[in-house]
Amino acid sequence: MDIEGDWDVSIKTPIGTLAVRSAFKQLGDGPGGLSGTATYQDETVALQDFTRETVGSGTRLTWRQSVRKPIRLKLDFDVVVSGDVMSGHSRAGRLPRSPVSGTRR
Repeated sequence: MDIEGDWDVSIKTPIGTLAVRSAFKQLGDGPGGLSGTATYQDETVALQDFTRETVGSGTRLTWRQSVRKPIRLKLDFDVVVSGDVMSGHSRAGRLPRSPVSGTRR
C-alpha cells in the first residue's frame, strides 16, 4: 500500500481537534521503509519507528513522534490506511486514546 504523499490529519484531543499536516516518503520495502514529518502550527517534527503490515483491504501503520505544542508529549500512532484515507488513534503515555483521521492531499 502506498502511503507516500502529504496528508491532512485531524487528532481529536481533550483540548480540541488538532489539524496536522503529515508528509510520508517511501524509503524501500523493508519493515518500516518510511520517513516522514508532521507539522502543527509552526512546529515540524520527524516521525520515527515506523512499522507497517497488510490488514484486510488496507495497511496498518504505526509510528512515534515527540511534540512541544500544544504541550510537550511523546505520541504513539496506530492507523489503518486504505487508499487516500486513514483512521485510527494516537496515545500519549497513559492518557486516553485520541481518534485520528486523515485524507491524502
